[in-house]
Amino acid sequence: MYKLIISFISIFWSINTLAHGISEEAKQTMLNGGFLQYLILGAEHMITGYDHLLFLFGVIFFLTSFKDVVKFVSIFTLGHSITLIFATFMGITANYWLVDAVIAISVCYKGFDNNKGFQNYFGFKSAPNILLMVFIFGLIHGFGLSTRLQQLPLGENSMDMLMRIISFNIGVEFGQIAALLIMLIIINQLRKLKAFTNLSRVLNHGIILAGFMLLLMQLHGYLHTSHPDEFGFSKDEHIHHHMDIDTTNHHDNL
Repeated sequence: MYKLIISFISIFWSINTLAHGISEEAKQTMLNGGFLQYLILGAEHMITGYDHLLFLFGVIFFLTSFKDVVKFVSIFTLGHSITLIFATFMGITANYWLVDAVIAISVCYKGFDNNKGFQNYFGFKSAPNILLMVFIFGLIHGFGLSTRLQQLPLGENSMDMLMRIISFNIGVEFGQIAALLIMLIIINQLRKLKAFTNLSRVLNHGIILAGFMLLLMQLHGYLHTSHPDEFGFSKDEHIHHHMDIDTTNHHDNL
């Protein structure tokens, strides 16, 4: 069981670093990159932004009309565009591990809400206005995107900086549209199944679990970056340390 837990941590840590960080290669490319490069990077970042996509998947899961899909996706887009553009341009930032932890909570929230958890366990709706909640979480998701974008060289000229930010944001929207189309195809196919009602519960439980695992990973990363001395070893070698302990215990048992 211990080995299984460590394996899950290793996998999620690798995925988290790959999908939500800005690689040194990307930073180097952006040094001389134009607006098109920022647009492409924004699209790639959204397509690999599993936490954003999980939340969006939960938002549209039970929406059956095109009008509702457009309404909820638009309010989410408005929210994350506001903080992405203004927080980046104004240089407003925060510890990105904690911001992403809140984003992970939003994923858990939507899965729990889809399964009517608030009604079944607490006797009330998740929020008086679900559109408002999606907008608020959109603001937080945009702030998470902003913390990553601020790792890039955006230039010293205000106009060039603003255009790079807007290019990145447009790329994010293109990536979101591409991912959204795939989600809608999958959901529409699932709705044709007789077992959709039971399957929907399982899938939304999966969303909750994925959000919880992401929350653990973000808090784990925060502790390493904020209190590395308390672990007694480098944050980058923490997983390797766990694996060394596990290997030693295995040989001792033999």
